[in-house]
Amino acid sequence: MLFTAEILLLHATPVYYGFGIPRGDGSAVVIIPGFLGTDLYLMELHAWLGRIGYQPYFSGIPINAECPNLLVQRHLNQTIERALAETGRRIHLIGHSLGGIIARSVASQRPRDIASVITLAAPFRGTATSRTILRVAEGIRLRILQEHGRGVLPDCYTGRCTCNFVDSLKRDVPDKMLETAIYTRDDGIVDWRYCMTRNPEVDFEVPGTHIGMAFNPSAYSIVADRLAKAQSSK
Repeated sequence: MLFTAEILLLHATPVYYGFGIPRGDGSAVVIIPGFLGTDLYLMELHAWLGRIGYQPYFSGIPINAECPNLLVQRHLNQTIERALAETGRRIHLIGHSLGGIIARSVASQRPRDIASVITLAAPFRGTATSRTILRVAEGIRLRILQEHGRGVLPDCYTGRCTCNFVDSLKRDVPDKMLETAIYTRDDGIVDWRYCMTRNPEVDFEVPGTHIGMAFNPSAYSIVADRLAKAQSSK
């Protein structure tokens, strides 16, 4: 529950109000919620991105408790298409937790459309989490199989799945795309070592918690710097 303190700390820092960080260029930034999350809890991040000069977009995902491949096809791709059409330039993706895994997969699928991808406490290198989370995930997997039947693969919602989503996740982020992985050693939900690329130019450690990463002032500062760097590398 320490993430509540991170929300209060965020509101007390100059970063939250856009002071001392690079300004945006009006580019679109699509933000993607984590496991069991909706766009609603990313409202602080959405508002902040708007304040510092970007055009933020919620993912459009109703709740992140569904086959990721279907979430991308039915919701996220539509949001990306709208952002591309309205801004006329490549977009940025920011994903929290499972949302970061989705962001990396989409980045590999759409290299011409994505300028940068930023993950916040996203275990994209493998699943290592508590038994409670694994049990919840297994329950969701069974519901997906029951609801969609042959519309999904038998190993849906596991690392053994061979769908386009998982296949894309196994690819490296394209060289021309700026990649950022922000993690915390005090994560408390997933193993932080799975949230890193092992490239010191890409990995950034911050203090804080897994859930609180969506409100972390240190993470926000890094996000602003990396988005600005993606602008200069266009």
